[in-house]
Amino acid sequence: MFDSVTMNALSSALDGLALRQQTIAQNIANVNTPNYHAKIVSFENALSQSVAAGNGVAVATTTTSQAPTQQNGNNVSLDSETLNNIETVLRYQFATRAVDMDFSATSSALKTS
Repeated sequence: MFDSVTMNALSSALDGLALRQQTIAQNIANVNTPNYHAKIVSFENALSQSVAAGNGVAVATTTTSQAPTQQNGNNVSLDSETLNNIETVLRYQFATRAVDMDFSATSSALKTS
């Protein structure tokens, strides 16, 4: 019941979004660190392919940004990180609500049977 493609996908999305939030926090913490290169978390394409394959399980990957650097060798953009964080928080909230709705529907079904 909780091992459906939907629940697997939601779980994978929550894991990926949580890793992205941690990575954004790390990037922001290092905004003034010389030669620090921002990290980027990706999982959406892998998740989409996994759902299409009928599984829903995907693992997030972290890569180093190849964006141009500032004079100190750092390439963290505080503006980009802030916007990315806002988007990530909204997606995380949406995914947690979807999980909650699935659990609530299952709970209601179990109570009526």
